[in-house]
Amino acid sequence: MYIRPRTIDEAVTAMTKAGALVIGGGTDLFPAHVDRSITRPVVDVTGVSALRGISRQQGLLRIGGATTWSDIIAADLPPAFDGLRAAAREVGSIQIQNRGTIAGNLCNASPAADGVPPLLTLDAEVELLSVRGPRILPLAAFITGYRRTALAADEILSAVLVPGAAMAGTSAFAKLGARRYLVISILMAAAVIERAADGRIARAAIAIGAASPVAQRLPLLERDLLGLPPQTPPSSIVKPRHVAALTPIDDVRASSAYRMEAAMTVAGEALDRAAGVIP
Repeated sequence: MYIRPRTIDEAVTAMTKAGALVIGGGTDLFPAHVDRSITRPVVDVTGVSALRGISRQQGLLRIGGATTWSDIIAADLPPAFDGLRAAAREVGSIQIQNRGTIAGNLCNASPAADGVPPLLTLDAEVELLSVRGPRILPLAAFITGYRRTALAADEILSAVLVPGAAMAGTSAFAKLGARRYLVISILMAAAVIERAADGRIARAAIAIGAASPVAQRLPLLERDLLGLPPQTPPSSIVKPRHVAALTPIDDVRASSAYRMEAAMTVAGEALDRAAGVIP
């Protein structure tokens, strides 16, 4: 069964069908079914215009779940979103960026999803909709494990919400891969730096992806960055204890030991870019 709703109400009603499967860009769904048929009801939300776009509402920045990575790259956003836009440019090819959606990236819940670390540094929340109404969860609580989320069977991820307090400062994204383009991350980091009037760091957010089942903020490093003077590169204070909570695996792209070592370097690079120390 194929259903193509035109409104949000039609979409959440369609999701009440047993086993309903949402499709937006399809860039994760179709590769997962390349050798087998899709037997579940498919709810194609590409016709629901209300699910796409970026707007400011009541002190929040709202990114519709069907917003594509190309939409994010082209959007007029504050410098705190530069890390997210840089990550958007790393999501597959331009064709994938034109089709893939922010909701799909989050709901797929890959540890190597490039969009997750920047959104974590922005204290992002997700809005989930069903016929029961909306509910809002912190992104950190939404992705619960490897390919697992808190999304109920009848819900759609309708929007990503960024609070106004997280939209100050400057940000950056750094990715480690086997090559420069079209590659799954070995490791990635996103950072936001906000400075006080005297130039010292007043707020810092740093998150690492592909080094644990779920991308993680590094609160100990964030705390140690507070008060750092402008002449000190943030990378100079990154130590093994700051990444000790990460739990990377051995796989075909890298060993766990390499990822632990690289985490400090990539975190330092993202922080230095966000701080304006390196371009």
